[in-house]
Amino acid sequence: MESLESHTLNAFSKNIELTDHQKAVLKQIDQFSREHLKEDGHAVFVLMGDAGTGKSLILNQLFTKLAQEVDDAYFLVNHPELLKVYRELAGQTPHMLKKYYQRPTSFINQMHKQDKHVNLTVVDEAHLLLSKPDHYNNYYGDNQLQDIIQLSRVTIVVFDPHQVLRTKSFWNKARLEKLIAPYPHDLVHLKQQFRMQASPKLMDWLDHFIDGDVIGPIPTDIGDYDFQIFPDAEKMFQMIIKKNDKYGLSRMTSTSGYPSTLDGGKHLVNEGNFHLPWDQYNFTSTPWAEQPQTIDEVGSIYTVQGFDLNYIGIIIGPPFYLTADNCLGVDPSKVTDVEIFKHRADMSPEDYEASKVELLRNSLNVLLRRGIKGMYLHAHDPKLESYLERMIRG
Repeated sequence: MESLESHTLNAFSKNIELTDHQKAVLKQIDQFSREHLKEDGHAVFVLMGDAGTGKSLILNQLFTKLAQEVDDAYFLVNHPELLKVYRELAGQTPHMLKKYYQRPTSFINQMHKQDKHVNLTVVDEAHLLLSKPDHYNNYYGDNQLQDIIQLSRVTIVVFDPHQVLRTKSFWNKARLEKLIAPYPHDLVHLKQQFRMQASPKLMDWLDHFIDGDVIGPIPTDIGDYDFQIFPDAEKMFQMIIKKNDKYGLSRMTSTSGYPSTLDGGKHLVNEGNFHLPWDQYNFTSTPWAEQPQTIDEVGSIYTVQGFDLNYIGIIIGPPFYLTADNCLGVDPSKVTDVEIFKHRADMSPEDYEASKVELLRNSLNVLLRRGIKGMYLHAHDPKLESYLERMIRG
């Protein structure tokens, strides 16, 4: 069984062979960077793509090359678990230093304090950047991406609007394009899926499911992939344990929607006869899914976003339900993660309410894109659960 640590590190490794298309994109970004590093001002390159299209892989290989040739180059990621992986990789790579890798807020505050500008910033998971002040996290500006661009000669950004998860970091493609419009910029969209071994037909079904279209029959042609609906969350967990014993990197996850009923100091996810604690805050330098004891925890969007799992069990929680016309409905009032929705003065009440639904669909979408070899679903809403069971039977 491959160790969890080696799998996660390898997924971002500079040694992975890129496809011809990915190589062409890497060359395009490299040329863009070198051209604009010779000029004054600010330039921005945006690499868009869904989860699993290889964005972070391209970015890491690019930065590993440029950081050794360009002074004052920084790699920024606003995801503590991913930052641990990148710093671990830096420690294993000649001429790369862990200090090159920073959280965006730390970088911005440090540069402002020193009244300093840099040549190059590379931003992974830019959809997690704050787009409003967040005093709790010591960010007092109005938009982190705007700040980073102003502090850098060249900024390279990886962005997926379907992975935006909180109103305080609310982004969409239109907002991004408006922000980069004043600068020389380029944008490339990656579309080929590499993470999941599922067929294009199943990927298409998942797209329609998450978008709130009428839920049709689940395709019989799902590729070399294990996709199952489990009426019983506990049985789903037992299957995840078996897969983890055999293949490693298999975990239970859930959306928000489970109230904080403390049991021995732990916040439990209760679903029928299934009772496991949420992932606890990870104070170690090892990512959550690489720790063996987390097989007995339930992962969230915050611990698995950006990571591969071999097999994932997903509990579709109380905010999601089956509508009268057989679509995936969303009820923001049933969210228990208070960090998701923060009021924004720059959004109309209508846009703010619409953003809540979009963010919740995104949060489920993040989980649906994690499983390489297989994915198991259990829905809290009885109508949604029984309907999915009918759809998988055809």
